[in-house]
Amino acid sequence: MTIAAGAPPTHTTPGGLALGFLTGGVIGVSLTAFISGCAVGKAPLIVTGLVLPAAYGLLRHLCTLPRRAREKAVVPRTALAMIESLEALGGDASDVPVRFDLTVAPDDGPAYRVEFRQGINLVELPDYRPRGIVVVEYQPERPWKVRIVKRPTPAWEERAAGAYLDSAPGPAMTDDAPQGCAGGVLTLLGLLLGAAAVLLLFRADLFGPDAGGAAPEPSVTSSSSTTTVTSATGTVALGPGRSMLDQGELRKAVESLTQDGEQRQALTVVVQERLLTVVFSPTGVRTAGFDPLALPFDRVAALVEDAGATLGAGSPRSWQLTADGVTGPLTLRVTVTGDRGTGVLEADGQGNVLRRNGS
Repeated sequence: MTIAAGAPPTHTTPGGLALGFLTGGVIGVSLTAFISGCAVGKAPLIVTGLVLPAAYGLLRHLCTLPRRAREKAVVPRTALAMIESLEALGGDASDVPVRFDLTVAPDDGPAYRVEFRQGINLVELPDYRPRGIVVVEYQPERPWKVRIVKRPTPAWEERAAGAYLDSAPGPAMTDDAPQGCAGGVLTLLGLLLGAAAVLLLFRADLFGPDAGGAAPEPSVTSSSSTTTVTSATGTVALGPGRSMLDQGELRKAVESLTQDGEQRQALTVVVQERLLTVVFSPTGVRTAGFDPLALPFDRVAALVEDAGATLGAGSPRSWQLTADGVTGPLTLRVTVTGDRGTGVLEADGQGNVLRRNGS
């Protein structure tokens, strides 16, 4: 049958842009307050940096409860769809994530293209092939929220067996809900303004002659890396052609910051491609922390690869690992940004994956 194509809806709304700006502001304030508090030994700043994100997350969860309740009450609709293309993203489990590109043909509306990801059992994967007809469910108000029905009713199974669909032209909708350029700019602007506000309010403590209580130690520079250690932080910047994911590189960088024999505890460890930053527990302040040498160094490369490939972030452009042991047991959060979005996973102190994409 011949199908007319519908225009994909716009994900970005004024409310979404404002939320992105507010989120950026909260990130900027909390991160700057936490690091600044550790640098000058001010407990209120440290507490603000830890409590503000938790309070914001709780408030956002409560504010979205009515909307999520309404969405849950909406009965999904069923339709036929044709597989334009599919790509298995890999994985070790029996269910592998697969990226589908479908033409969805609702009975009461024009057809449209949609791209999404869904876990498919390895045994059933050969049943899905290009030009094949499947039965899907979608939300009428959010048509990009599509899922393939693996066990359709006999009536729909019979319709799918004898159906023929034409391809709908793109662009394809996506369930990733991209913010676009405006959303990214507003989020970055909020982050910068939040950081600037904290630095402006506490500039006397941060930039005064006695800030930090001690003069920073000199940097140690070699032809391949630069190491800087102060009373509050330590950084290692690698030279060109080297990566923290190289065999033994991250362990060596951490050891170079902990050779003073004091067994210094860390509050936060942040690792990027060529940069390591360790925020140490303030001297004389009783705070929780962890031994940075206890990080699962041998698991870092695998976690970054898992966050980028298994979560479907596309070709990775940048990655960051954050280790935090302030509020409880040591946890690792890996964020990989690629051309198709962002992949996130959390792991425990031994490098065992706990959850992916906040699930």
